This record gives sequence, C-alpha cells and structure tokens, in this order.
Amino acid sequence: MTGTLPLFPLGTVLFPGLVLPLHIFEDRWRSLVRHLRDLPDGTPREFGVVAIDKGLEVLPPPESGIAATEVVVHEVGCVAQVRQITEHSDGRFDLVTVGDRRFRITGFLETPHPYPVAGVEWLPEPAPDALANALAPQVRAAYTTYAELVRGGLADDLPEDPVVLSHLVAATSMLSIADRQSLLSAADPASRLRSELKFLTRETALLREVRAVPASLDQLGPKPSTN
Repeated sequence: MTGTLPLFPLGTVLFPGLVLPLHIFEDRWRSLVRHLRDLPDGTPREFGVVAIDKGLEVLPPPESGIAATEVVVHEVGCVAQVRQITEHSDGRFDLVTVGDRRFRITGFLETPHPYPVAGVEWLPEPAPDALANALAPQVRAAYTTYAELVRGGLADDLPEDPVVLSHLVAATSMLSIADRQSLLSAADPASRLRSELKFLTRETALLREVRAVPASLDQLGPKPSTN
C-alpha cells in the first residue's frame, strides 16, 4: 500500500513504539504543526521522520553567512503520530510523538507547503517466526550485559515480544545513525535481532576493552585547570 506524508528530516532514527519529543522553532516546521493542529477531529495527526544522511538538520540563520546545503535523507523512515501539542506565546511548539509504521520514500511531490511532502510505500512488519523467537532471549541477555557496562546497573524489564524488543534495543543502544538505520530497514524481526546481537557483542567488547586499558594521569594529558 502507498500514501503521502509530510517529511521531517532529523539527525536521529525513530522506531515504532518509541516516544520522540520535539521542540519546533523553525518557520517551516511551525507551518507543519499548525497544519496538523487544524486537521478535523479524528484525522490522524502524523508525519514521517527520516534520518539525515548529509546536510544540516537546522537551517542556519541568514546573518550567519553559512550557506544552506541540500539535505539528503535515508529512504526508510518511521511515521510519528502526534500525541500532544503545546503552543508557546512566541509561536514555538513542543510536541510529544510516538513512532508508528515504517515506510520507504518513493519520490518527493510538488507542494505549496514550505516543508517536504513525499510519496511513500508502507513496509510490513512480519510476525515473529521461530528464528525471531529463538533470538529474542539471546538479545535480551546481550542487552542486559551491555546495559550493565553502559549504565553501571541492570537494564529495565525488557519486553518478551520479539518485535517490540527489536525496536527498543535498536532505539536505546549507543549505535551510529548508520547502524540504527540498518536496523530500521531490516526486512523482518529475525533479521533485526540477528544484527542487534552482532552490534551488542561488538559494543560490549569495545566497552570492556576501553575500561580495561590501564593509563596514568600523565598519559591522559595535561592536568585539569582549577579555574
């Protein structure tokens, strides 16, 4: 199935089921929020979040002298459903959004709006198969070990559902945009969980290696100033 979506390029990857708060201050995105706010009751208030591959997330002010570069976005993104809109007296907005369906951009459309609008195809999320159900406990264990190293404590209760687990681990692990984008684009839960197991193993090994390297204060550089 296909559809159209306003697009919001960001320097992050949104995953289904995850909360994304946004502070809106640029004119083009204020226009988008006003459009969504004024939709009839019962109409979905949603837009597509796509991660930026190249370019600036925020346009530089004209007085900065910095040229605005063309923004290149990844083709797979996630719908953000607006759950709450708070408008400030100066025209800024605070939004609370939640990730919903995944999509792939099929092309950009001509639009009178200051924000981009794209044609999209919806990406299915297949039900977990036997492999996904087998991988889920391994990913939960690997994430628990990883979280202990990152946070110094146990991970919160992790979901049993392989699909929900795969999105939560992807969103909350300290991964690069490229790694997160590959997880969002995964064809099915088993593929995503398999990649996450690889990423978590890699990141856990790096954390242990970094923490195990002995170094004196002199090797770490100049002494910090007391000013």
